[in-house]
Amino acid sequence: MFDSLDDQIKHDAEQETTRGQRWLLVLTVVVVSLLVFGGLYFGVRMLE
Repeated sequence: MFDSLDDQIKHDAEQETTRGQRWLLVLTVVVVSLLVFGGLYFGVRMLE
């Protein structure tokens, strides 16, 4: 049924989450990354 383990993993991941949940996860990661790196950037600038 599956040509490779990679195909099976992709198929299983699609069954576990919906498209909206995946987009929400990506959006959350982007926002948290911006907050962390933005905080580090402004923290270093305040030290100068």
